[in-house]
Amino acid sequence: MNNPAIAPRHFCLAVTLAVAAVVSPLSVSAKTELLYIGMHGGKIHGARFDTVTGDMAALGEVADNLRPTWAVRHPVLPVIWFNEDGNPVDKGPAGIHTLKVNRKTGAVEKIGDARTGSTGTTHFHFDRISATMIAANNSGGTLVSLPVNKDGTLGAVVSKVVFSGSGPHPRQASPRPHGVYPDSSGKFILVPDLGSDRIWVMPFDRKSRAFGPYAANDPRHVVITPGAGPRHLAFHPSGKTVYLLNELIATVMTFGWDGKAGKLTPLQTLTTDAPGFTGTKSASEIAVSSDGRFVYTANRGDHALVVHRVHPKTKLLSQIQRIPSGGQSPWHFAIHPSGKWLITANRNDNVLALFLIDRKSGMLTNTGKSLASPSPVHVIFSGL
Repeated sequence: MNNPAIAPRHFCLAVTLAVAAVVSPLSVSAKTELLYIGMHGGKIHGARFDTVTGDMAALGEVADNLRPTWAVRHPVLPVIWFNEDGNPVDKGPAGIHTLKVNRKTGAVEKIGDARTGSTGTTHFHFDRISATMIAANNSGGTLVSLPVNKDGTLGAVVSKVVFSGSGPHPRQASPRPHGVYPDSSGKFILVPDLGSDRIWVMPFDRKSRAFGPYAANDPRHVVITPGAGPRHLAFHPSGKTVYLLNELIATVMTFGWDGKAGKLTPLQTLTTDAPGFTGTKSASEIAVSSDGRFVYTANRGDHALVVHRVHPKTKLLSQIQRIPSGGQSPWHFAIHPSGKWLITANRNDNVLALFLIDRKSGMLTNTGKSLASPSPVHVIFSGL
């Protein structure tokens, strides 16, 4: 619900951004859209993006939020959800904010604030069919589901799973689920767990929005190399192949996926590090092109983007390009729905860098266009 106490603040913010849009070199048009940037800090920033030229213009701060590090857009409504990862020091309660976007100004209004009943809400996915938000609470070691109302706001937690396990790395003293990925049937949720070196394969019922019973020794769960730190994964568009990115050893793994049995079969492991790299290993993000021909990963260890070609039959990967990410420590990247653009969020250099994607070869070219933004760790194209 709207909070009358903060309405004047939103009004002022909207006016400010409206003025910024007028003086910006990018005006509101059919070829521009809004993008939003999460950060390690207490703000969300906005920008306007020209989908034809790739030009970007900052709109400044649009909302207060404690460590907004992940976002998802509603497929129909002018709504974006941003997590509130919470304070990493006192590990205060975390949640998900529902933000209504003003298409003309780029201003946002917080219309919902749902608590996830845990700490460190790090990643979430909107399951449109069941109208459910499924969220991973990294420091809390839990997986939760929340109903999504017709206006995009979230209800209270419906179902919760508490994971167990640990690993040999100093960051693996407890479970740290880092992502949630439903398979195409919606019957299973795959959860890469950085802390326990597992991919949890959790049954899910779309009618009740409830997870099936959790057992740490269920044979469907996959045990990864000790100390690997599974972070994010991506399904191939065929729905029969899964690509997993391991943060702590900077590898990408290929799995076959049997959606009927809920079974993953390991097929391949590749490093994303450059030959001879001796620094601290750290991989961050992975995505598959919409046509399923290429897999993109980001490596924070040597500040690079790595492009892989997908074999048309086996779906195994072969590396075809390494390119600097346009800054230090690429925490995240986003591919525009057109398949033409890729933007990296380089946290340590406070900059977003824009790349052009060759749809035929999959290769990336740094356009030289960038946008300053403090400690960026997430960027999302709003489609608005």
